[in-house]
Amino acid sequence: MILTVTLNPSIDISYPLDQFHLDTVNRVRKARKTAGGKGLNVTRVLSQAGQEVVATGFVGGILGDYLIHELDQAQIKNQFFKIKGETRNCIAILHEGNQTEILESGPYIDLDEAEGFLNHMGIIQKLYDVITLSGSLPKGLEADYYKKLIAMANTYHQKTVLDCSGIPLMTVLQSKEKPTVIKPNIEELEAIVRQKIVASPENLKAVLADDLFEGLEWIVVSLGADGAFAKHGDKYYQVKIPKITVKNPVGSGDSTVAGIAWALAEGDDDQTFLKKANTLGMLNAQEDLTGKVNMAHFDKLFKDIKVEEV
Repeated sequence: MILTVTLNPSIDISYPLDQFHLDTVNRVRKARKTAGGKGLNVTRVLSQAGQEVVATGFVGGILGDYLIHELDQAQIKNQFFKIKGETRNCIAILHEGNQTEILESGPYIDLDEAEGFLNHMGIIQKLYDVITLSGSLPKGLEADYYKKLIAMANTYHQKTVLDCSGIPLMTVLQSKEKPTVIKPNIEELEAIVRQKIVASPENLKAVLADDLFEGLEWIVVSLGADGAFAKHGDKYYQVKIPKITVKNPVGSGDSTVAGIAWALAEGDDDQTFLKKANTLGMLNAQEDLTGKVNMAHFDKLFKDIKVEEV
């Protein structure tokens, strides 16, 4: 069983427009509203892949109730923790081949709510083998909050996948409490090591050998259309992917996290682990919707991915 954690979920609102006009009225023929957030993209993809998954995190207010309603309608199990604040909206305006986003920062989490969620996790997390932790921290949570969640999971010998960036990620990397997997893209990796990286196997091996990454079982670096590069223990892998027609790359990283969690839950070997992760990421990129995969195409893409130890 897999538990996904989304601490700052949202109602994602998509407004498709033929043209976007500033300082006047824009009328939308058909808006789309979905339960959003990186962790919920992971949840949806795992559900579509036929995996047992439950979503948790903070929700509040009328929008929080709507988020849970949307998940219930999609038959996605959830055990969210209610807060006093209102769950945020995130708006994407799709116009003339562009995407303009307006993102609310989200509710403030007070000390009692922060402690309450840790207690909530202490009660529910024992049922799960793998826990994914995705996205930004809402206001009020200290930078070490992910570290606290990872420490709890480590106590129960659970596997964790951390997909975040910035100070929260650095706080974890500099602590003794390590997740099982991190999944930075190349820009996030550059921010971690504070240097520009040429994405050759030799350079990536040198970067991932840094003491900062000591204690991590897996590091999977997303390279976009160039596939991925990974470190597992003392082994390094280059992942080459076939060319595909990309419709919407948004959410492909979250879909990759879903594949990683699936592989961890199944105890897959290194080749299968990396192929599952990248296959789900590519399947998402082939769809118009974020956090959507067509599993009918899984086997073919899986076979076309090449994993080489370097």
